[in-house]
Amino acid sequence: MKDNKQLDCKDFSIHPLSETEYDDCIFTNCNFNSISMAAIKFTSCQWIACNLSNAIITQTAFRDATFTNCKMLGLQFDECNEFLFAVSFADCVLNYSSFYKRALKKTRFTNCQLTEVDFTEADLSAVLFDNCNLSGAVFEHTNLENTDFSTAYHFSIHPELNKLKKTKFAKESLSGLLDRYDLEIE
Repeated sequence: MKDNKQLDCKDFSIHPLSETEYDDCIFTNCNFNSISMAAIKFTSCQWIACNLSNAIITQTAFRDATFTNCKMLGLQFDECNEFLFAVSFADCVLNYSSFYKRALKKTRFTNCQLTEVDFTEADLSAVLFDNCNLSGAVFEHTNLENTDFSTAYHFSIHPELNKLKKTKFAKESLSGLLDRYDLEIE
């Protein structure tokens, strides 16, 4: 187990992760692109300016994990270990990732690109999408109660297919709730 460790500029595609548990570690400018992180436990860890695109995260435990300025294309968060799963994202590119059926209650997404991300059947109650691009993101049978979309943009949400109660939207982005009806809004 690695505790309180700073790992800088490591290329884990060349030198694979050797431990199965990491506590209070900070990964900075590291490459995890397309590697297996399966069944590894990360507790209170931070990733800063890392590339995690297409990493295999089957049964990976992210407990109080923070990602900042990371490239995270195509990650299958729906395959992660559910026990104490808690993440937050700032300035990240998460395009083509999946949170299918994932409990994300109170998660923060700040300044993130979430193009074509799958949120089908996820619990997004009280989630904050602060200045996030949700172009092509899928929301179907998703719990969006108390979710804050007030600064999010390019989303399309079908009100009849999702649970919306006290969900926050900006007046300027209400068209994202109506676009399925082929209305002309001026």
